[in-house]
Amino acid sequence: MIRKNRKVTIPVSIGYGMTDIMGGGAFTVIGAWLLFFYTTFVGLSPIEAASIVAIARIVDAIVSLFMGRFTDHFYKNYFGKKFGRRRFFLLIGAPLMLVYILLWLDGMNFLFYLAVYLAFEVIAAMVLIPWETLPSEMTKDFNERTKLSTCRMFLSAAGTFLATFIPGVLIGWLGEKNADAYLINGIVFAVLFMLCVFISWRVTWERELTPQMLAEMEKSYQPTSASQKLQVLFTLFKDYASTLKVRAFRKHLAIYLFSFTAKDVYNTVFVFFCVYCLHVSSSLAGTLLSMSIVGLPVTLAAGVAMIKYGPSRLYVFAYSVMILCLGGFFLVYQFPTENKVVLLVILAGVYQVGRCVLEFTPWNVFPFIPDIDEMISGQRREGLFAAVMTFSRKTTVAIATFIVGLLLQSGGFVKGSQVQPQEAVTTIVMLLFVGTVGLLLVALWQALTFHLNKRTHKIFVDELDRLKANGLKQNVAPQAREVVEDLTGYAYEKLWCKDSASQSEPVTLNNAVALRK
Repeated sequence: MIRKNRKVTIPVSIGYGMTDIMGGGAFTVIGAWLLFFYTTFVGLSPIEAASIVAIARIVDAIVSLFMGRFTDHFYKNYFGKKFGRRRFFLLIGAPLMLVYILLWLDGMNFLFYLAVYLAFEVIAAMVLIPWETLPSEMTKDFNERTKLSTCRMFLSAAGTFLATFIPGVLIGWLGEKNADAYLINGIVFAVLFMLCVFISWRVTWERELTPQMLAEMEKSYQPTSASQKLQVLFTLFKDYASTLKVRAFRKHLAIYLFSFTAKDVYNTVFVFFCVYCLHVSSSLAGTLLSMSIVGLPVTLAAGVAMIKYGPSRLYVFAYSVMILCLGGFFLVYQFPTENKVVLLVILAGVYQVGRCVLEFTPWNVFPFIPDIDEMISGQRREGLFAAVMTFSRKTTVAIATFIVGLLLQSGGFVKGSQVQPQEAVTTIVMLLFVGTVGLLLVALWQALTFHLNKRTHKIFVDELDRLKANGLKQNVAPQAREVVEDLTGYAYEKLWCKDSASQSEPVTLNNAVALRK
């Protein structure tokens, strides 16, 4: 469904962001509790539990690649014309959220849990990939996109809080050894996710079809021979690879993957760390994770800071805070005191400030990446970039989760045991501190040279609009040239021309002008 002249209001932004209660909540619960549930209650080994996540996310990552391209061209068929090329998938994905309940059934076998988790991952991708493109579809304005993304991340923070608070409360009520707490949690969240996705479908819209899109709708060509289908597949993967030619996207992707994988390692190992290293209850671990409630006001502050300071400074702030808090957790482990619980609560709360900013920033940056790509490719390819981000994210988290499970098992972790050998305890500690901090440092290194912000984006879009209006390339302002070359990674003369994506030669880092915020 295409809607014209719609205004991005706060209620609309909240409605759009509701889906990230699912995006933030579902995978927070999975990251924090799934391996613990499978190894403690179901009786799977660490490597079996980790394999479920790894296998499902690798398969889902491949599906996600095709999903982005599929939604880019979905406007050509009946359902895309009637319901929208992006929003249609929210409509059909809403009731499918109930599959989430099956993840938390006790007493099933490895294949059952693998099949259910794979199904949920695919359903989530079917919803999230087109949904992530909607800010680019709904508006071109930096502030309006930031409003959408801020509401999204505020609700994601709310979902993260609920996903950590509710399990802890249920475990406290029903008992540490009662698997029903996890099933009830799954039922509550499945219904909530279904309602949230439906609301997002109801309040959003898509941009008008371009003349090029309308012309493509008249074409009836379909590949028939094996060689033609192979050529289409080759072109698809070539398109995906072409996204990495955009310098700003390469840096954005590196920051996103390393920082979010660091967060994943922390979430996966933290409950193990609390129970087996600090010797506190799993319900207290849930309470510490639920300190993510601080993310609600922090998200609002981050939205203002995003406009005023830009993403690079937010990244530096987030990673520095998280690294300092991890150091504090390590000191509590090394030097236990009577005030251990109080210190853990304080550290967990401050850590969540950094974690919230970490999650907030990349998805506020993402809607501006397709604008930069348009200067290179001459196309609007939001779905393609969303698919590459989702594929990369799911591949890395699959690998990271599998490595965590493998290291836990090789480190001597005993499934179902309330007391672990010292070797296993040491492995958990190393995973939490060395693994998480190392990944954050790599992300910090990339963030220090990331120059996309409100000022540079406006300069870039103004230049793009000037060229669209048939402005002469030789009339480019020096500052606009510098910004365009820095963000695209290409010489200005090679941009915005026929087949520019294939003709352009990247600018070397030595020739690029470093832009200060």
